[in-house]
Amino acid sequence: MKLYIRYDFSIVGKKLVQEYLDRLQLSYSLNGIGEVELNGTIPDEKLKELIAGLKHYGIEIVENEKNILVQKIKDAIIEIVYMDDKLPPTESISSYLTNKLRYRYGYISNLFSNTTYTSIENFIKLQKTERAKQLIATSDLTCTEIAWKLNYSSVAHFSSQFKNVTGLTPTTFQRIIKKRRDARNNEEEL
Repeated sequence: MKLYIRYDFSIVGKKLVQEYLDRLQLSYSLNGIGEVELNGTIPDEKLKELIAGLKHYGIEIVENEKNILVQKIKDAIIEIVYMDDKLPPTESISSYLTNKLRYRYGYISNLFSNTTYTSIENFIKLQKTERAKQLIATSDLTCTEIAWKLNYSSVAHFSSQFKNVTGLTPTTFQRIIKKRRDARNNEEEL
């Protein structure tokens, strides 16, 4: 039997970090996605345990200033892609990032490209495609509704980008998911 699970990456990551910090009995406050402020110093032994424990979940502590900013850029983009409401039509992702991070977009874009070897636009496209796949697999939203939710200018633009990343149209992807569900349901009935 397979279960289809819907989850919010930012909530899951936040909970994992909180649980690990609590397990180590550290005093802290969360300052948003990807930022924790420890109240006081942390002994080297506990810091090593924290780093190792979080690494087990694919979470790492970023120490380099530029890497910290790149991680904040990624977190902000993921936050945009996974938020329930759309960005206001008057606000672009570039202006959202500029306002949130307090850096010029040119600087943010160059730093991101030089550090990750991909553009912010490509990272956004990949994140939107992953979010679209998740929505297709876990909801009954139409392609039009998904395109609107992910701030695409049109369903055609959404379909084109989805196909460029996955090799499939969103409709074909939906059919595959539906066939798999139907096949599993038929197996369970037997």
